[in-house]
Amino acid sequence: MSKPTTALIFLLATALFVFSVNALELENSRLTPAARNRTGTLRQLIPGYYVFSSTSFNSGVIATSEGVVVLDALTSEAIARQEREAIASVIKQPVRFLVSSTFHNNYTWGNVAYPDVVKIGHEDYRTDLLAQMQRDRASPEEQKARLPQVTYRDRLTIHLGGKEIQILYLGKGHTRSDSIIFVPQDRIAYVSELFFSDQFLYINDGYGVSWLKTLDAVEALSADIIVPAHGPIPEDPRETRQGLHRFRQMLVDLRDAVQKEIARGATED
Repeated sequence: MSKPTTALIFLLATALFVFSVNALELENSRLTPAARNRTGTLRQLIPGYYVFSSTSFNSGVIATSEGVVVLDALTSEAIARQEREAIASVIKQPVRFLVSSTFHNNYTWGNVAYPDVVKIGHEDYRTDLLAQMQRDRASPEEQKARLPQVTYRDRLTIHLGGKEIQILYLGKGHTRSDSIIFVPQDRIAYVSELFFSDQFLYINDGYGVSWLKTLDAVEALSADIIVPAHGPIPEDPRETRQGLHRFRQMLVDLRDAVQKEIARGATED
């Protein structure tokens, strides 16, 4: 498949996407009263591994005897503080690291609630987050509060409380710099916005064909549980593996359907 055709397929796919009211509100408004007043819940998936969910947005929480690692700070400082309060109340361990995957506002506005935590992100995540904040005319103080202090290119490993916590870059997908967290000994992966559970994807900054290859790399991990950034998580979290496969198949079906229309003479217009 040629690069122009591939680009056109996923440009058309984006045009087909009907964005939900909640996601659009959070992506495009600074902080509406509704966004400020949202609440979240902390759920244990398996011992030591949690997800904090606010509406359809999920943040990963890994608890160890030496502290907590959080993936994605979500939509606002208020929501992020709720998550920290839930962690303090339930897990009773301090947050030591915040890993961020997507640079979009609806997953980084909450970074400001972690001034005492080491922030980690892919090197391109830092570049894109800084560019976005400059476009938004964020203050220097806000920029400093949201940017990571530690960046990596391919992988970074945290050894904490007897756990080997791998922060991995497996390729382009939702953005060009998606990070995932994989803990091999407990066979669980948090993959952020590479995986929308039972939802259509948001792909404005995405890389469709590369996304498929990155999902192949995720599926190749020895993980029984694969935690999404969006959507419901089954009562048995091991069913997330089948959910990820369904999500990948949706991308394949979409690509093939648009390719079929192009073959029939459809154009971008």
